[in-house]
Amino acid sequence: MSTWEAINGLLTESVYRLDNNKLEDWAELFAEDGVYRVVPRENIEQGLTGVLIVCNNRNMIRDRVTALREACEFNIHWDRHVTGSPRIKPLGGNEYAVESSYSLYQTDPEGESRLYSVGCYRDKIVLDGEAAQFKERIVVVDTFAIPNLLATPI
Repeated sequence: MSTWEAINGLLTESVYRLDNNKLEDWAELFAEDGVYRVVPRENIEQGLTGVLIVCNNRNMIRDRVTALREACEFNIHWDRHVTGSPRIKPLGGNEYAVESSYSLYQTDPEGESRLYSVGCYRDKIVLDGEAAQFKERIVVVDTFAIPNLLATPI
C-alpha cells in the first residue's frame, strides 16, 4: 500500500465513522498521544489560544465520547461530511502534514438538512508500516458561529 493510499484510507475511515455514529471506533484512529482540537480560524489568524474543543490524548477523546453517550443530551441529528482531496506533505521519518477542506451538513429528525460547519482539517498523520493514525487533528472552523450545540466531533 502506498503512503497516499494509507493516508487517504485513514481520512475516509474517519469520515465514515463520524457519519455513521461510530464514535468509539473513531477514537481508535488516533495514536495514544493523539491530539484532537477544534479551533476557530479567527483565533489562529489573531494568534489567540482559545479553542472550542481540546483532547490531548486518545483517552481524553474516549472520555468525550463516553460523556456524549452517557451524560449529555444534545440535538439529535445525522451528520454528513463532504471533504476535499488531501494535500500531503512529508515532515520527515514516518510523519506527514495533511490538509483537506470539509463541509459538514446535519439532518434533523424532521428531515431538514442544513450546513453546520465549514473549514479544514490540519492533520499530522503517522504511518507505522501500512497503518496510519492521527497524531494530531486540528479542525479549523471558518467561524465561531456554530448554529447549535457543538457536541459530536466535526
